[in-house]
Amino acid sequence: MSDPILGLTMLGLIVVAIMMGFPTAFTLMGLGMLFGFVAYYTPGQVWTDNLVFDLMVERTYGVMINDTLVSVPLFVLMGYVIERGALVDRMFYSIQLAFRKLPGSLAVTTLLVCTFWGIGSGIVGAVVVLMGVIAMRPMLDAGYDVRLASGAITAGGTLGILIPPSVMLIVYAAVAGESIVKLYAAAMLPGFFLAALYLVYIIGWSMLNPKIAPKLESDKFVVHVPTWMRTLEQGYGRYMLPALLKAVATPRRLLDDVRSAGESMRYSAIVGNLSAALIPLIVVAITFGTIWWYFMIHNAPPDVSSVAEPVAIEQLETLGGSVGSPSGEPGGEALESLGSDIAVEHSGAGVTPEGFTEGFFGALAGTLLVLAVYYRKFDAEQLVILKMLAASVLPLGILTFVVLAVILFGITTATESAAIGAAGAYLLAIASGQLTWKKTRESVYLTAKTTAMICWLFVGSSLFSGVFALHGGQQLIEAWVLNMDLSPIQFMLLAQAIIFFLGWPLEWTEIIVIFVPIFIPLLAHFDVNPILFGTLVAVNLQAAFLSPPVAMSAFYLKGVSPPHVTLNQIFAGMMPYMFIVIICMVFMYIWPGMTLWLPEFLYGN
Repeated sequence: MSDPILGLTMLGLIVVAIMMGFPTAFTLMGLGMLFGFVAYYTPGQVWTDNLVFDLMVERTYGVMINDTLVSVPLFVLMGYVIERGALVDRMFYSIQLAFRKLPGSLAVTTLLVCTFWGIGSGIVGAVVVLMGVIAMRPMLDAGYDVRLASGAITAGGTLGILIPPSVMLIVYAAVAGESIVKLYAAAMLPGFFLAALYLVYIIGWSMLNPKIAPKLESDKFVVHVPTWMRTLEQGYGRYMLPALLKAVATPRRLLDDVRSAGESMRYSAIVGNLSAALIPLIVVAITFGTIWWYFMIHNAPPDVSSVAEPVAIEQLETLGGSVGSPSGEPGGEALESLGSDIAVEHSGAGVTPEGFTEGFFGALAGTLLVLAVYYRKFDAEQLVILKMLAASVLPLGILTFVVLAVILFGITTATESAAIGAAGAYLLAIASGQLTWKKTRESVYLTAKTTAMICWLFVGSSLFSGVFALHGGQQLIEAWVLNMDLSPIQFMLLAQAIIFFLGWPLEWTEIIVIFVPIFIPLLAHFDVNPILFGTLVAVNLQAAFLSPPVAMSAFYLKGVSPPHVTLNQIFAGMMPYMFIVIICMVFMYIWPGMTLWLPEFLYGN
């Protein structure tokens, strides 16, 4: 057999071995060593002198010094500590109350909690198992269709591998040699867009067929409102926010009314509840204030005259102008044009400060309109629910926001950001009172186990890909693809179709470390942005967890579901979400800006 045929034989054998259940990492290393020995074999040479052993050491050392992988154990530890800290139970209950009037409210709550927690965890198995324990039985007891319940859990649980901080994106960045920061920025909008499509599907199906998601009985979502809130609501007006402001200004009347009702309270409690009621406004103010400060003050375009002069001198001389020419002369026009280009490039993605200001105030106006509608219906029940949400969601939300903000805004590296996340997760878990020494040991052990698996996969795949290229397999595939004379969009469709079908028998780890490196050298030829390609792969690999027969999320859920829930029912519930993933990818093909706008805006082209 020719060398390229040996390379293709390696590729076929690894797929067969994985499907037969052999350990992926060690199978990769074994095949790499075997076929590498053949490639380097010289008759009469002592077998211990074969260069494949040097290649093994070199590739292993290369993985050991890969800085990108350092953040993996820290992000994984963050996820396991959050899971062990029992921070999700209260979150599920409070979000359920907040969305209790929506069709399919339990399924909507399940998907939202999966999405929110997936951001903080990123560990698909942990999210699916825990949400199966928390949400599966309540949905079935409420009369929900098994397919709707299982689909919401499995689809929501997989979003953690897409929405940052995602371990899968870290792995892709290490394989492709791309910036993990840009990949995180690129995955933000597609990740939340995919979650929004899932929500539309759940709500739409529940509206079209109410039998699959019966309305909950009123006693299932009773909100216990304190007596003083009812007194405030009755005596100061039905709009809770103005009533709280009035109560803070004139507290004696409320305190007397509460005392006459046989209750007692303090003035500080009124102030505390007013502060809780203002949390949405405070969050909006901090978010928009931070964005404005970063883009218009911290990252403001430089002064044209001070920046353009040293850069533009040679260019202006070639135009026949001078730096000191007035704006009406050729040199002055070139200076103004060049200075404008520099300012636009500095602001990122060709967005001018004026364009940013218009978009900023448009988004702010829309957000304030939503808040106005919310506060118009803000009553005592809403205040109680808001306080519950603040207690259960806000701490994890702040931690997640900080972890993502410091890395996206370039304040820290991905590794430092992961360290902040792990430390914050420990603090939250300790504050919850649920983190014991036993749970801490379990978190560390599972982190070490997951990290070791990923690192050994990298060692095996690095050796395998090196031998594969040595035999000419990579060149053969490249020549085959180039001879097809494909357009860039046709190449993208072919590559994503192959990855989609590979997602049926294989998990995302095998696809990322074995098959994605085959496509990466071809991206430059077809002028495909590797950030866009990587994000498409991340969305595509949602199918690896949602497609039978391997679909690990189905097996995770089956393990914690009631006995009467069958694997076929879980598969049936997952299948529609595979088509939603395809719809999301179509949008990304049609509108690449969904993926590339944020990284280009933050970091330029």
